[in-house]
Amino acid sequence: MTAPEASAHEADETGAEDLLAEARALLADAPVVDGHNDLPWALRENVRYDLDRLDIAEDLTGRLHTDIPRLRRGGVGGQFWSVYVRSDMAGDDAVSATLEQIDVVGRLLDRYPDDLARALTADDMETARRQGRIASLMGAEGGHSINNSLATLRALHTLGVRYMTLTHNDNLRWADSATDAPSVGGLSPFGREVVREMNRVGMLVDLSHVAATTMRDALAATAAPVIFSHSSARAICDHPRNIPDDVLERLPANGGVAMATFVPKFILPAAVDWTREADANMLAHGLHPLATTADAMRVHEDFEAANPRPVATVATVADHLDHMRATAGIDHIGIGGDFDGTAFTPKGLEDVAGYPNLIAELLARKWSTADISKVTWGNAVRVLRAAEGVSRALRRERPASQATITDLDG
Repeated sequence: MTAPEASAHEADETGAEDLLAEARALLADAPVVDGHNDLPWALRENVRYDLDRLDIAEDLTGRLHTDIPRLRRGGVGGQFWSVYVRSDMAGDDAVSATLEQIDVVGRLLDRYPDDLARALTADDMETARRQGRIASLMGAEGGHSINNSLATLRALHTLGVRYMTLTHNDNLRWADSATDAPSVGGLSPFGREVVREMNRVGMLVDLSHVAATTMRDALAATAAPVIFSHSSARAICDHPRNIPDDVLERLPANGGVAMATFVPKFILPAAVDWTREADANMLAHGLHPLATTADAMRVHEDFEAANPRPVATVATVADHLDHMRATAGIDHIGIGGDFDGTAFTPKGLEDVAGYPNLIAELLARKWSTADISKVTWGNAVRVLRAAEGVSRALRRERPASQATITDLDG
């Protein structure tokens, strides 16, 4: 390397370090609220909820994407912990598994009170931030968790669940998923009643995973802002799990927030076909494509060694955020990484310590600190506060719904 080349390289490195320092300073004031993290399911899959065997107070790099030291390094101040159960679970089995997920989140909060704070409201989130703790909320991933019961929905809210993703990967009797064949054409009458009852109790309607028809029906039915807890822009990566532009364009009128995900197969077009082949390989080995156990990861790694993986980067995620800002507006975007719910992550966002790299990329693209602070903290807190306000009004207007799926859908 010649002297001028060396000087330019050193300048680039200095500039990158300066951006990272600025990113960390920003996150100290406006930490990340991440919309979706699957640590509870990873604890189920790996150690059957034995927290002594995976102590998240320790650095668990190589075993999980998430632990407290890396959450701290990543500048995370709020986390929606997903109380996900697989969509091939059904009926009371799905409800029981969801309760187990809720239970382990509660055990984490009891075990690490200096770092994790239970948050049920926007005010709780602000209190946790002032205390220097990570505001911990819960989101149920898939309406199969309520087994077609509005009473069960209300019980989940009572237990602390503050959003529900209407579907996961498979259709419900009352809602179409993005990754299943169309069935009801969006939301059925009972599905719309689910949305209305979520509005009444103050549970955010999460439209990640749902079909575009379901997104549009939910936006028509809801009285409160919606979220997309972990979805990116379909215009940048044409995957059905992503958000079409016409839906992004409706978010300002709704007040909702679309939280960009990091999952490579949803953000990098070249990764879509590769992931389909990797999933088929998992099935051929008798494993669920979403499994992230040690055995499953060995199968993934062997496949990747023989079939090099297209690698997403921090810039890939920033491209989605650029488009989502241009289409929905700065007040309607956020971050939902899906850590511990995906086998693969982008370069620079390998785990929860990586958020400063994304913020540095946005700073390099001349995003203002005020705008980034909305993406990291402000928008998520605002949308929860708005849902709380809608709930207070609706609870005065009408009682709990007693409707059943038989009543409304036949």
